[in-house]
Amino acid sequence: MLELKWLGQMGLIIRSENTALCIDYYATDDVSRQTPVPIPAENVIGIDGFLGTHDHLDHIDHNAWKIWAKTNPGAKFVFPAAHYEGVLADGVNPQNAIGLNDGETVKIGNMTIHAIAAAHEFLDRDPLTGHFPYLQYIIESENVRIHHAGDTVRYEGMLHKIKAFGNIDVQLLPINGRDAERYRNHCIGNMTYQEAVDLAGEVEPRIVIPGHWDMFADNSADPQAFEDYLDVKYEGTIKCLIPEVMEKIVLAP
Repeated sequence: MLELKWLGQMGLIIRSENTALCIDYYATDDVSRQTPVPIPAENVIGIDGFLGTHDHLDHIDHNAWKIWAKTNPGAKFVFPAAHYEGVLADGVNPQNAIGLNDGETVKIGNMTIHAIAAAHEFLDRDPLTGHFPYLQYIIESENVRIHHAGDTVRYEGMLHKIKAFGNIDVQLLPINGRDAERYRNHCIGNMTYQEAVDLAGEVEPRIVIPGHWDMFADNSADPQAFEDYLDVKYEGTIKCLIPEVMEKIVLAP
């Protein structure tokens, strides 16, 4: 079995019997936050892999990564290869720094992590290196498959990449959307809750969790609207879970 705990925003801890991953955890206190830090960064220990989907503070928290590089010295740090130098500047041992790009895979303990390009409003790609600065991850372990979408809108070919891995058990999707006001203020966006519902409807996971709606007042959404639209449009065939922060979610194969 796998155990999941949602940490707010797009943060997630995944534990199997002998491996623990921490993904996109924003552990720094900030006056702009609507939600308190559930676990202080210095108390996050026993983690085998820290994953960041992209280099925004609520996904790769450099203040926290500097702490975790010391308090979890054996942990691997997984991130888009485009951000390699920035991660090394956090004090991460180069042997533990794993930069991935679209289509690449790494194994940590008994968990396998596959990278898929994400389009954080735009499907950006460095023309020289071919690196995508935004990623999403498929995590496989104990015959359970989790899709962590990072920050993304849907782009041509994305659904095929996700479905190529087979049945998805849990899908964590951003639902905060995008608009002119946020873009004008240099806040790039994600799927609307309607777009996220349609992606879930086509992927057909056992459970879908809406994310990226709770932490910042000017970049949020209503998770109940997501659940209602999912239930009406897909007639209750997909279970929606709106978890409390740190609520334990146990997954059997």
